[in-house]
Amino acid sequence: MSKRTTDISLSLEDVSLPSNQTDIKPMSSIEVTRTYLQMMSVNEQKPALLTDERIHVEQVVECPPSFYRYLYCEVGRNYQWVDRLSWTDEQIHAYLSKPNISLWVLYCAGAPGGYFELRQNEDGSVQIVFLGLLKEFMGRGLGKYMLTIAVKQAWNKAINRIWVHTCTLDHPAALSNYLKRGFKPFRQETYVLTKKETEDTRQETGNTFSVQALPLVDNI
Repeated sequence: MSKRTTDISLSLEDVSLPSNQTDIKPMSSIEVTRTYLQMMSVNEQKPALLTDERIHVEQVVECPPSFYRYLYCEVGRNYQWVDRLSWTDEQIHAYLSKPNISLWVLYCAGAPGGYFELRQNEDGSVQIVFLGLLKEFMGRGLGKYMLTIAVKQAWNKAINRIWVHTCTLDHPAALSNYLKRGFKPFRQETYVLTKKETEDTRQETGNTFSVQALPLVDNI
């Protein structure tokens, strides 16, 4: 089935924020809403500052595949991050070696607490591909701080815009965090994942999704 999407202009009041879905279990089908957001100017960012000297973010240039796999598995454990679980060490190394990919890790007193991944695109944009915290580091304001750093680093590389997408399988605060940091939604879509698809892939088999146009939600 071909995918149909709806291009829309939304404000914070228009977007339906996800309910708490951190305990999602695979089922016969899951209806998912995906929201695409972008920032068109560095002046649109709304940073969240942090004064804790134990927290810092640094780029990991030569990341061992085992460490990348640990970050991906632990951060995405409750949010159906499954599309890269089958990657071999060779696939991870080849991916991270691409010049347009960069990996950044947030550390708290020396311990890894989360990460984000950036991808430079040929059209001059930069995508925040993944961003998230380990569960032990949630609830401390670190998510908004890490997103602030991700936006800053993305604008060091982007020519025209930075963008990201999140969905109702992600942490329930994810969409709100993007909006509060200055991102603006430009498209939403819904699709249905079957049980097999949620176990095998979430992001990279778009042709198998059953997708319907999404009407604006105005009952928040």
